[in-house]
Amino acid sequence: MKKSYKIEVDCANCAQKMEDAANTVAGVEKATVSFMTQKLTLEADDAEFDEVLDRVVEFTADAEPDCEIIL
Repeated sequence: MKKSYKIEVDCANCAQKMEDAANTVAGVEKATVSFMTQKLTLEADDAEFDEVLDRVVEFTADAEPDCEIIL
């Protein structure tokens, strides 16, 4: 499954930190964070997508506390 979410991120470096953190989460097939479009695109297995998304939110908040994924 592939879904996109609006994010609030202040700079390209912060977006890269969020992307790197998201891609370390178990179950993530691919995560991309775009500073220009203020969007997170997440690909993960359908069966556990919600659990993976919760972990991505947690990991990205740890990596960049001032940024937010809007669900």
